Amino acid sequence: MHNRLNTRGDVDYLRVDSLNAAVSALAKGPRKILAGGTDVFPSLQDRPLVGAILDISGIAELGDINFDGGYWRIGAAASWRSVIDADLPPAFDALKTAAREVGSVQIQNRATIIGNLCNASPAADGVPPLLILNAEVEIAAKAGLRHLPLSAFILGNRKTALKANEMVSALRIPLESTVGKSGFLKLGARSYLVISISMAALRLDVDAAGLISTIALSVGACSEVAMRMDRAEAALLGTPLATATERVMLEHFDALAPIDDVRAPASYRRQASVEVVRRLLADQQRDFASGINA
Repeated sequence: MHNRLNTRGDVDYLRVDSLNAAVSALAKGPRKILAGGTDVFPSLQDRPLVGAILDISGIAELGDINFDGGYWRIGAAASWRSVIDADLPPAFDALKTAAREVGSVQIQNRATIIGNLCNASPAADGVPPLLILNAEVEIAAKAGLRHLPLSAFILGNRKTALKANEMVSALRIPLESTVGKSGFLKLGARSYLVISISMAALRLDVDAAGLISTIALSVGACSEVAMRMDRAEAALLGTPLATATERVMLEHFDALAPIDDVRAPASYRRQASVEVVRRLLADQQRDFASGINA
C-alpha cells in the first residue's frame, strides 16, 4: 500500500508501508528518500520540498533492531534513540555514545542512523563506530539485495555507492565483530551540538595476560571518508593494554588527509587524533582494570 500526494505540480510525494512497494517505486525512476527528514528539511532552508519524494518512515519492519543468530541488524528507519535504547553488546557502546552526541534529543528521536550514512559527511558521527564493528550496508532494489562493507559504501564527501534505483534497507554487523568493549570520543569547540575537529572509535579485547587480543580503531573528520587506522592497530595488537597509550605515534596516522578550515588547521587535526586515541585507550585501561578488580 502507498499514499500519494501531489497537490502541487512541483512535488510528487509517495509514502509506502512495505520494502517491496519502496523498491517498486524506485524501479520506475529515482526519488529522494525521506525517513527522519533531519537532513532533508534543513537543506531546503526557506524553499519548499520539490521533486519526486519516497517516504519510507511508514515501513514498520525498517524500524527494528534485532539479532538473527549471525548478524545484528539495524533497519533503515531506526532512529538514534532506538540505538540508545536497544539491548546491545558492549562492543556497541561506541555507537551508543555517538548516538547521544548526534544533535539534540529531539533530533536523536527523529533522525535515522542510515540517513547519517547516506548523507556521507566526512564528520558523520555514526561512521567511525560502525567501521570498528565491520558493518555491512544492505542495499535493496527490485532485483534483490546486495551487501557492501561500509568502507566501500561511502566513496567520498557526499558520495555513496547507491544507485538511482536502490535504497539502503539495513545495516548488518557480524557477530564475530562484537567481541570486546568499545568507546567513542570526539573533539570540537564544545561537547555537544558541534561538528568535530576529530573523532575516533575504538573496540578492543584483552586476553588473560592483559595483552590486546582484538583491536579495531577508526578516525573520522580528518579525511574525506572516515577510515580504519591499520598501522595503529598493527602496532598495538598483542601488546600490553596497560602501556598501550605509549605506543600510539603520530606516524600511525599518516593515512589521514585532514584539511585546513575555520575549525582547525590540518596539522592540529592530525595531532588531535593521536590524543583522542590515547584518551580512548586510557578509558579502556580503566574499564578493563575495574572489571578485573570487581
